[in-house]
Amino acid sequence: MENSNNLKTIITILTFAACLTALSFPADAQPENKSLRNGAKLYKKGQFDKALPEFQNAVQQNPKNPIANYDLASAQYRNKDYPSAEKTFDAAIATATADSLRQKANYNKGVSLSRQQKLLESIDAYKNAVKMNPADEDARFNLQKALSELKRQNESQNQQQQQKKQQKQQQQQQKPPPKLDKKKIEQYLQSLQQKEQEVQRKIQQNRARSVTRPEKDW
Repeated sequence: MENSNNLKTIITILTFAACLTALSFPADAQPENKSLRNGAKLYKKGQFDKALPEFQNAVQQNPKNPIANYDLASAQYRNKDYPSAEKTFDAAIATATADSLRQKANYNKGVSLSRQQKLLESIDAYKNAVKMNPADEDARFNLQKALSELKRQNESQNQQQQQKKQQKQQQQQQKPPPKLDKKKIEQYLQSLQQKEQEVQRKIQQNRARSVTRPEKDW
């Protein structure tokens, strides 16, 4: 896979470079090479669906062949099977002995993760790719975009949480007073009435005393 500025894929608001191509392989007597050659020819013609079974056959014949894993992952990606591509790029990383192949596999694993909206995982993959090849402009570009998107999502999440908190406070302030129980209201009114009657009774008693009390003899 060559990182080319001519191939870019748009994922939501992020721009991710995804430049996948079948890799070349040594012309030795390995049984999987026929399938790899056939798959590479079909891949270059853009017939990714037909290239896929050829690469699958190559991996079945030799699961530890990093080029077979890498080419299979590339075909899976082109067929929009991003979860499978992610896992197969992992297999290419695990089996590869060349740093350049591991770097490219990490980069394209990041692109596959981005397609699945797995932002944090894609950032880790891009970081690995940049560490292995700091000169890879596409990897640096995608890493920066992913980090910017993570920051935007965190800010948006914090803003939403703040808005929910404010809405909750406003609802509590606007909440009507609790409804009183009808029986309690009647008891309360009776209590008030009894108190009023008691007050009136005392007033009448005081008036009666003032009327019957004899005048003072000076």
